[in-house]
Amino acid sequence: MQGDASVRDLGDVCCQPLQAAVAELDAAAWQAEAYRQDTFEMHSATESVLLLFLDVDDWPRLNVRRADGWKWLGTVALALMERIVAANYAPGGTFLRAMTVRLPAAARIAPHRDKHVSFRHSHRIHVPLSTNSRVRFLVDGAPYRLLVGRAYEIDNQRPHSVLNNGAAARDHFIFDYLPPGALAAPGLARQDGA
Repeated sequence: MQGDASVRDLGDVCCQPLQAAVAELDAAAWQAEAYRQDTFEMHSATESVLLLFLDVDDWPRLNVRRADGWKWLGTVALALMERIVAANYAPGGTFLRAMTVRLPAAARIAPHRDKHVSFRHSHRIHVPLSTNSRVRFLVDGAPYRLLVGRAYEIDNQRPHSVLNNGAAARDHFIFDYLPPGALAAPGLARQDGA
């Protein structure tokens, strides 16, 4: 969602339960669904564990499906998402997407804007789970240091990219929150992502 700032710091979050659950994932979990990598060239170098995903072909109906990652991370991820929303946004909206994304060492996500119309209506939240000092996260050409233990809203309507020059992978938990009333269409289906 386009805002006044490229990156908005949402403050401290307790992400240790999700960090621990992500650390327990095996290689098969990271390879279970390659939709993002196969569909969006800029994400081809990443690995992801999808929890929730919006059927963009059914938009503006909110057809949100639980993906494979829900069974491994859903309980702890939902608790974290709900805490972040309660502290920063109007309650009663819809979680459109949720995923953990790994950017391996020496990999990059090329500059891009998230184009689907759903991104213009929802808030894109990043929660760093692991990072290193050589990760460069750029939004609208400006570098940002996203720290573990904090949450950030990213204006994904502006060009953004990531470069991991470090020796270790960077893991972020990412989710999209559609506030209540953001869409006003007759017969619009609503799911809460739970």
